[in-house]
Amino acid sequence: MPDHHPPRETVTADPRPTPTPTPAAALRPQWEIDEQTTLGAAYVRSLMRSQLRAGLTAFALLAAPVAALPLFFGALRNAATQWLVLGFGCYPFLVLIAWWYVRRAERNEHDFADLVRGRPTDHGTP
Repeated sequence: MPDHHPPRETVTADPRPTPTPTPAAALRPQWEIDEQTTLGAAYVRSLMRSQLRAGLTAFALLAAPVAALPLFFGALRNAATQWLVLGFGCYPFLVLIAWWYVRRAERNEHDFADLVRGRPTDHGTP
């Protein structure tokens, strides 16, 4: 009695990517932050300092024109023009400052995340 085996089939699939071993140096900044070491605290202070710098810059860009508005309105002496400046001149400026601040804050966080992951940042800090 001959053995009757079913015909062989080859099942193929896309090869699975092999995980690349993470060097210990790349995990070190994350460990430093998690363990709240002196170096980890320096990393977090650096992020907080860059975020504070962005916030103070946005505040200064907003405070200077707002402080000058009363002088500008005193020179105009025209209520209709004052309302036009308030209604249409201020809001684009506020949106521009807010847009810049959000972009700067996200870039700071992205740079910090790259630092923690051990990757070089793709842009310098202005």
